[in-house]
Amino acid sequence: MNAHELAKQAGELFVLPDSVTRLKECMDDDAASIDDVADVIAFDPSLTAQLLRVANSALYRFPNKIDTISKALQVIGTRSAYDLALAYGVTQAFSEVDSKVIDLDKFWEQSVSCGLLAKYFAERERIRESERLFVAGLLHNVGELVVVATKPDEARRCMAFNARVTPKELQEAILGFSYAELSAALIREWGIPETIYKPVGEIHNTDQPAYDKEVQIVQLAYVLALDNVNPDIYPSYSNLEAHQHEVLKLDREDLEDALDITNLQCISVISLFNPNAFILY
Repeated sequence: MNAHELAKQAGELFVLPDSVTRLKECMDDDAASIDDVADVIAFDPSLTAQLLRVANSALYRFPNKIDTISKALQVIGTRSAYDLALAYGVTQAFSEVDSKVIDLDKFWEQSVSCGLLAKYFAERERIRESERLFVAGLLHNVGELVVVATKPDEARRCMAFNARVTPKELQEAILGFSYAELSAALIREWGIPETIYKPVGEIHNTDQPAYDKEVQIVQLAYVLALDNVNPDIYPSYSNLEAHQHEVLKLDREDLEDALDITNLQCISVISLFNPNAFILY
């Protein structure tokens, strides 16, 4: 079974919450207003609570408390709220994945770290609506959760990457495709925009600089997060190729700053997206 076949199967097994699907339909409707978007979100108390938690988190660092969805939409924008709702919906879709197969806390640590780094570099490059790159980074590895649920033995074997064999190389050897390839196929299967699944699908294509700046950013975020979360396997910058930061005109000091800032954010932001840590109020 190839990545696209497994993604099609997974799209039927792992379903986005109804509220997220309705929100997507609303966002696709050119006639929809900000009030329409707020109404869809308000219909789901869990989604409402999640977006308010995110709006008041270290992801934004707003000085004043945001206590209504209307205010959140005004401050972060409807498109950004939609992107964050998608992230919430995906994490909810996988909330029942067996934690005995892989270390889910470490999985979400790397996912959130990648997302935060992607958002950081996107903001540095003044890319509008940087949340979509946060979401791309956050979801780059959801393919692993599909494999955990459908092929647990293979998922366990894929955890045995080391200094000589990267996660991608091991995944391709065992499965015939990488987790990122499966992630992109599943995200596309769900009807999530190309601006999110495209960088995910190209995250490992680093033999030469990517032609698209958003792809460059997600690729850089991935390798930094991989090394950052697995220091026992990879010393700092082990998987980094020089062109990945040079094409963005970044030096090692810039990368150190990015890691310092996002590591501090990660401590609090990870609780927003790891399903095991959800506490609704």
